[in-house]
Amino acid sequence: MRLSEQPTPAGPARSPAVAGSFYPGSADELGALVDELLEEAQGRFPVPAGTAGGPFVGVLVPHAGLVYSGLVAAAGWRSLLGPPGAHGTPPRAPGTPPDASGTPPTLVLLGTNHGAAWLDGVGAWDGGPWRTPLGEVAVDPELTRAVVDLGPPFVTEGRCHLGEHSLEVQLPFISRLSPGTPIVALSVGAGTGTRAIEAGERLGRLLAEQRAAGAPVLLAISSDMAHYPAASVAERVTAALVPHIVGLAPDALAAAEAETTWAERGVSCGMCGIEPTVLGLAALWAMGARPGRVIAAATSADAGGDPRRTVGYLSVAFEAP
Repeated sequence: MRLSEQPTPAGPARSPAVAGSFYPGSADELGALVDELLEEAQGRFPVPAGTAGGPFVGVLVPHAGLVYSGLVAAAGWRSLLGPPGAHGTPPRAPGTPPDASGTPPTLVLLGTNHGAAWLDGVGAWDGGPWRTPLGEVAVDPELTRAVVDLGPPFVTEGRCHLGEHSLEVQLPFISRLSPGTPIVALSVGAGTGTRAIEAGERLGRLLAEQRAAGAPVLLAISSDMAHYPAASVAERVTAALVPHIVGLAPDALAAAEAETTWAERGVSCGMCGIEPTVLGLAALWAMGARPGRVIAAATSADAGGDPRRTVGYLSVAFEAP
């Protein structure tokens, strides 16, 4: 049964935590940067042959400062949401499920938990909208509640979101590409084992039910790739992990990520968002998603960073069944 449309949530709005550091703090500067990234992504990272017209049901995108990972993130978001102004106008944008009313999709966002070490589960934001320099992004309280009602490890927990950047840096792209789109914000700290995979499958079944009832629900995973090796090593780690990501194989990905973390010189992690990625791949599999398509890949060195100490970035889009 489809949930009702976007009732007003209780609780305070979330204020930006990294405006002015991870991205410009002024609306004019941020809007200009996002527009530039989206335009450049269109030329440098076109949607792969055989996928144009989609639709896509999910995406993996990076979450560093926009001057570093923004181009790869922009390519991923364009693949999912289409170009600016696409929603509500024919033809339907890639990634947008059929919806006669032209209603923007709801985005379920799986974030990396960088700082809330006490979080043992999946923390759902149940407060008000998320504020950004480009305006507010609404929260879908009913779908958020339905996720929490799945039971542990899903819990209501707003504190883990307050200083976290992994979802916040996605909002400028969402605001530009699909104004009015509400989100379900989830911070993932559920490990990479059976518990996480089973939770992802339950989430995926819920979202599949929503889509079958006509709700345009999409899933996004926020993760950077290898941290701090030389650029050549970061590229090698990404190449080793991509087959498991596109193949919707969360257990194999978890094992491969752990192996690269100790086997490759200078790597502190193969994916800083391995936990949301494991859970998210399980959810996409349960939603019936097809194997993913690599949209873009790069390292911080490609954006002018030190090639001796880099972070890897990857965008992958997943087609609907």
